[in-house]
Amino acid sequence: MAIRAKSRRRRAARPAAAKPPRRMRLQTIDAQGAEDIFGGVLEILYRVGMQVEDDEARSLLTSAGCRDHDGRIFYPPDLVRRAIEAIPPSITFFTQSGARAFATDDDTARFGSAVNCVQVLDPRSGEYRPCLLSDISDHGRLQDRLPNIDFAAALGYPSDVDAQTEALASARALLDTTGKPIFFTGHDEHGVRAIWDDMAVRVGGMGNLADRPIGLDLIGPISPLKLGTETCQRLLMAARLHLPVVCYPAIFPGMACPLTLAGAITQATAESLAGIVISQLAAPGAPVMSGASVMPMDMRRADMAIGSPEYTLAGLGAADVFDHLGIPCWAGSGCTDAHDIGPQALAEASANLHATTIGATALTHNLGLLSSGRTGSTEMLVACDELAAMARKFGAGIEVTRDTIATSVVARAASDNSFLTDPHTLARYETEMWIPGLFRREGIENWQEAGQPDLRAQLKEKTLSLLEGT
Repeated sequence: MAIRAKSRRRRAARPAAAKPPRRMRLQTIDAQGAEDIFGGVLEILYRVGMQVEDDEARSLLTSAGCRDHDGRIFYPPDLVRRAIEAIPPSITFFTQSGARAFATDDDTARFGSAVNCVQVLDPRSGEYRPCLLSDISDHGRLQDRLPNIDFAAALGYPSDVDAQTEALASARALLDTTGKPIFFTGHDEHGVRAIWDDMAVRVGGMGNLADRPIGLDLIGPISPLKLGTETCQRLLMAARLHLPVVCYPAIFPGMACPLTLAGAITQATAESLAGIVISQLAAPGAPVMSGASVMPMDMRRADMAIGSPEYTLAGLGAADVFDHLGIPCWAGSGCTDAHDIGPQALAEASANLHATTIGATALTHNLGLLSSGRTGSTEMLVACDELAAMARKFGAGIEVTRDTIATSVVARAASDNSFLTDPHTLARYETEMWIPGLFRREGIENWQEAGQPDLRAQLKEKTLSLLEGT
């Protein structure tokens, strides 16, 4: 593992990225390792194959040279390589008003919340309870007001809405309360098409939505090595409409893939690329992203461990592989196995946010998760907004220019020690150092005079203030 200046690695046939790299980059898998994993991916797809349940997708694949044996599709390596070469190296997202929000190859780390937890932690009552549609509206309002959240999502499933319409209702609640891009998922291609159609109405038509997308559909293969009909149809639909998707599995080492992180990343990448090939056959150049949600299990109780170093390492390793292939990638962090917002939650979230910020990830999601991904918390999301700001400052590295080396300042101010009032200092004192909005920096006397304020109480106060717009 090494930290170095970031340079986007491309396979030989891919053009170099137009944007400058981030200044600092954590590498968990080097170029040779990424190429070795890609070799394993090609071997799996060619020798083991994928179960593809959709007739239309199978027809596309066999017409392109894949072998079909009882619904199991075997992918020739050259087909996979050609599909990768067609993938756009970057996706730009927009606000509903048409302004540029961010691109996946921006020089700045980008952050988003978690999606569709089974329960929420109510910031008003402190109860763990099923999510309601009104909570989704709260999620949208809060995420719209958090400066370090770049794309929004529903932190839970609304339990008070019919299962067939909850995905559309959730997307509408978000779109009504935030102008930021959103990411979403649905039960099938019909429900997802309804969401895309609703977005298109808001931006003046499907063509405008394709040109300036405001959403990202989350599509997942099923481990081990299966693409369901619904997954295939959503990939085909999005490709033909030229709308962005992220195709990646949630995979459990030792249960649905090899226990080793390298083996889990290899299988997850094979599953992702199997779907991405379908997308590129349907419409070469269709916008896609990927990643690997490798979910380590604590075998003592068979519990997920998304606060673990292995969860973060796997996300970063997958990002290194996809960066090597030139495919935009996201990873999860800002999450914890703790059930409440205390030392464990903040330590785990801070550690994984700092790591993914200096990784090869285009986007970082899952901010605001408690309980190993089961609980969505607006208070945890507010805490993660602060941690993301800190991590973003750290990830920017150190700017080295003639002005920042500042020898002229030393020459001017050293003799009388006037650094504090020097114009160079005065011009930069508000921006050179990161200033927290929630965490405290003060003398112990001031802290005691303020009543030794409790961070947990401050989080609740700030969350409710943001939700109520005060």
